[in-house]
Amino acid sequence: MSIKVATFNVNGIKSRMPRLLEWLHHTKPDIACLQEVKTGDASFPKEAIEAAGYAVIWHGQPRFHGVAILSRVGRPTELRRGLPGDDNDGQARYLEAHINGLRVSSVYLPNGNPTGSDNFRYKLRWFRRFNDYVRTLVNEEIPSVLCGDFNVVPTNNDIYNAGTWRLDAVLQPETRALYQELLAQGWTDAARHLRPRERHLYTFWVSNEAFRRNAGFRMDFLLLSPNLLNRLQLDGVDAEYRVREKPSDHAPTWIRLGTES
Repeated sequence: MSIKVATFNVNGIKSRMPRLLEWLHHTKPDIACLQEVKTGDASFPKEAIEAAGYAVIWHGQPRFHGVAILSRVGRPTELRRGLPGDDNDGQARYLEAHINGLRVSSVYLPNGNPTGSDNFRYKLRWFRRFNDYVRTLVNEEIPSVLCGDFNVVPTNNDIYNAGTWRLDAVLQPETRALYQELLAQGWTDAARHLRPRERHLYTFWVSNEAFRRNAGFRMDFLLLSPNLLNRLQLDGVDAEYRVREKPSDHAPTWIRLGTES
């Protein structure tokens, strides 16, 4: 018995619904975290997802951001929506639930461009708040997975050409340092753990033409708490969904976890 956990930045759930339903039908993740759903809570397409066999919770925002958690292995029990530490932050970027013995978080970290702007400063503040909060989760006994678009390229090995994008917020030293601080808490980047030297683990391409050249970025991650690492079996990227009709600019990425030992 195993469980498949996936993450997918859909870049607008209503316009990507055919791709999302197609992906759910063909790849059958047990748990799927979505980012950039870009719709308010009242207009979230709950019925279509439930008809596909998934229970769902969501934290929406009209036109921007928004996250969701889908499950076909038990209804998600919501634990938290939004990060602590800033009561004035109205952006929908974090949702956490308990599902079938796992604590699962859907995460959409700010992009932060252009560098040096208020957007970039917000990105760093949000990242610090995120790190402060999830540090408290590491020492708890519930196996946990942080799933999402972290808007960081951790190393030059995670992008086709770091020089071309050297001024982008996702490659800045401050952004990368905060990601390394996150890992230092004890979280494990599942894909890098299984394939430490492989270069082409990309999950994002700016255009179809970039995809054809495999000029990609790795920015979508599944991070495991220490008490879950021994259950990690497989990982993958469903890259073919990047170039189907009206695709997201991200591809789904997933892991398979074995039963608790």
